[in-house]
Amino acid sequence: MISFVVPAYNEELELPSTIVSIRKAAQSRQHEIIVVDDASTDATAKIAQDNGVRVISIDRRQIAAARNAGAHLTRGDVLFFVDADTQINSMHVNGALEALSDGYSGGSARVVVAGEIPTWSRICLRIFCTVYFGFNLGAGAFLFTTRQNFTAMGGFDERLFIGEEVYFSLGLRKLGRFKVLAEPVLTSGRKLRLYSAGVIWMNFLRVMILGSRAARSRDGLNIWYDGKRETRST
Repeated sequence: MISFVVPAYNEELELPSTIVSIRKAAQSRQHEIIVVDDASTDATAKIAQDNGVRVISIDRRQIAAARNAGAHLTRGDVLFFVDADTQINSMHVNGALEALSDGYSGGSARVVVAGEIPTWSRICLRIFCTVYFGFNLGAGAFLFTTRQNFTAMGGFDERLFIGEEVYFSLGLRKLGRFKVLAEPVLTSGRKLRLYSAGVIWMNFLRVMILGSRAARSRDGLNIWYDGKRETRST
């Protein structure tokens, strides 16, 4: 059994494609998909149920808490965390299982965004990904590990509202080698379309100045938590 945990907040548009991609990626393997609906005000939960996956509801508005809530109810020996606006394929599942079999403690994958995004954001994203993945850190859109390792490190840090994937990666690296798969996952580029360069840079500048203090409160993390969504899927 392999388990997929999908944290979701107002993801009625993107969630169906994510579920389809997970099922295709799992191939014939025994698997389960758990969607964690974290206080959605749209049809996220109903869509998940209509697609035949298990749904649990929490009211935390925090992605670390959503991932942990789903993980605690899984039955698989291998855990995958896939964001509700992210699509994976069989190369990610095969690559993850092979890495774990080779002794890696866990891992992630590189990321590409779906749809058209502004030129400035494409350039910045390329620079960011080069630096970020160069440090062998995992993207929150896609993470994997074993149940044993997840338990050993205590899951995701629920004191954090952003950046929890960085600490999760570092925690796994203490347990063994960490693998970033070369095959990128496809994730939504909506933030880069919905917000101006100025708004995005102001949010990131605030985080850089305040450091971990900014990550420990939802206040000021607008581009992550204001729930702004596109009206059609890309």
